[in-house]
Amino acid sequence: MYVKAVPPTDLNRNTEWFTYPGVWTTYILIVFISWLIVLSLFNCSPGMAWTIVNLSHFLVTYHFFHWKKGTPFSDDQGIYNALTWWEQIDNGKQLTRNRKFLTVVPVVLYLIASHTTDYKNPMLFLNTLAVFVLVVAKFPNMHKVRIFGINGDH
Repeated sequence: MYVKAVPPTDLNRNTEWFTYPGVWTTYILIVFISWLIVLSLFNCSPGMAWTIVNLSHFLVTYHFFHWKKGTPFSDDQGIYNALTWWEQIDNGKQLTRNRKFLTVVPVVLYLIASHTTDYKNPMLFLNTLAVFVLVVAKFPNMHKVRIFGINGDH
């Protein structure tokens, strides 16, 4: 009669929220609502609004997923201090459903933004640069890699 709740496999409080049901839908809704807000506030074309959302998504996700290290919680006793959020998610396991979803989102945003701006520069260049950086940062071979020591532990 009662559903037995299974604890999540990820006990890292910094990343466990991404395992909850409805997170993917909420993520997509936030992106779409952001587009509507940009479209209405800036009174620009839909393509320009998608480009602004794509570049904003790039800046926010790169900073919080691939740059910032550690967790805001002290109960992990510093075991995640050298890891970014992306390296912590799914306990570092590669090619999980969550990681694939988070890789597909910037690619789809890139396709939408590029198509709606008719593949014109400079929007195409900016959108391409953003998707390139985000997708390369998500490659399994880039796990715990710091290019030229940037953002590495000193």
